[in-house]
Amino acid sequence: APALFITDVSAELAQLARIASVPHLCILQHGDRSDPGHRAAYAGAVGLLAPYSPALECPERPEWMTAKTIYAGGIGVDVSLIGPKDSARRKLGLSEDTELVVVLGGGGGNGLPSAPLTLGARGEPETSWVTLGKMQGEWHETPPANLRHLGWVDNAEDWISAADRIVSSCGNTTVHMVANAAKPWVVVPEWRYFSEQLRKAEALDRAGAAAMAHHWPGNAENWKTLWSRASAVDPARQSGLVQTDAAHHAAASVEALIERVWKPASPAAETHDRVEKDAA
Repeated sequence: APALFITDVSAELAQLARIASVPHLCILQHGDRSDPGHRAAYAGAVGLLAPYSPALECPERPEWMTAKTIYAGGIGVDVSLIGPKDSARRKLGLSEDTELVVVLGGGGGNGLPSAPLTLGARGEPETSWVTLGKMQGEWHETPPANLRHLGWVDNAEDWISAADRIVSSCGNTTVHMVANAAKPWVVVPEWRYFSEQLRKAEALDRAGAAAMAHHWPGNAENWKTLWSRASAVDPARQSGLVQTDAAHHAAASVEALIERVWKPASPAAETHDRVEKDAA
């Protein structure tokens, strides 16, 4: 007899809860989720929980959905790990005057394509480019000396803190860690079901938080254009996407939702319901 069943983006489990007459709350993600399964899950939910800021909401979401959405930008992400650039550089043994571009890849795809990054790094020989995550190479590429592939690391937050500029995919954790760092930022979405990362990248670009590239740059001029757009981003818009008390806010909102769902109806409300039913 649960007070509330929270489903992590599973339309099937949401329908199971509805069939069992158990109130459920759905985790909401970006993407084209207007299919019957997702819409039925959202419609049957007593509430929705979005792990992102309302500034990143999809414009096509109907009012009935946003009206019952709890927004908790950055929930589950320890943004306190992002610290001052100078202290992060000392920790990593990096020079304070070195221009540093950090490229972050997620774990859900085939890896970062190294050829476009080779072009970007070669176009900035005085800048150090560092990649974190899995790489996907090409036989014809010739990486320059200022491009280093570190693979998976345990201290990605130090590299984010130390960076002058960042390139990343659009997973939830990555987005909120980088947004909290508030730096020139280029986002390149990875393929995901329902175009999830594509829609998140579009939302970041629309909110003025990052410069979106629909695909990886094919030459140095493309990189220059992206960096020009990224340098115009307002850092306040980036940091404003992250709610420092997201977890507490979400927990309190869920508790309030449970109280509303299970609060006994007042006599006046019961009388009103009977009148409405008799009139029908």
